Amino acid sequence: MPGSRARIWAALAVTAGVLAVGILFGFGLTHRDALATPPLDERPAPTFTLPGLSGRAADEVRLADLRGHVVVVNFWASWCTECRTEQADLNRIWQRFRDAGVVVVGVNFEDATDDARQYVASSGASYPVVVDSDSRTALSYGLRGVPETYVIDPDGRLVDRVIGPVDYPSLAGRISALLAKGTP
Repeated sequence: MPGSRARIWAALAVTAGVLAVGILFGFGLTHRDALATPPLDERPAPTFTLPGLSGRAADEVRLADLRGHVVVVNFWASWCTECRTEQADLNRIWQRFRDAGVVVVGVNFEDATDDARQYVASSGASYPVVVDSDSRTALSYGLRGVPETYVIDPDGRLVDRVIGPVDYPSLAGRISALLAKGTP
């Protein structure tokens, strides 16, 4: 009898532990935004100077040079399935807003250069693509994983963060609202 009571308590403890882990994983996988960091409070965007994926000096991007523009910074990798999901929407954003002065910058993260170049060639990405080879820029932005996208206003402040794939309607709405405010 005492041995069976101990086994029952042990079984209940294991069941409770498994249930707790299941709830945590279930919540985390279905409520990603709830686990995000607090609002950005329009803090200054971390600056960066990154080399272009092409390797040509002319393709280097300096965030400081983009002051006065709405900038969309998208961290991605060729091995990322969700990055492929959002690519058409990013291409569409670039096509629609680039003549309005909006700049989309793709930041390749922890990826093999040849794989990244093949991805860009096959995905139709025509906006500037740079490489964060030492992950310093990703760390300064507090990157949690890819894809992750930041919107920077013309004053150089972070105004939006999207964890996971972006969608065209939401991102276009945010950009349109910033453009309606005008440039500084």
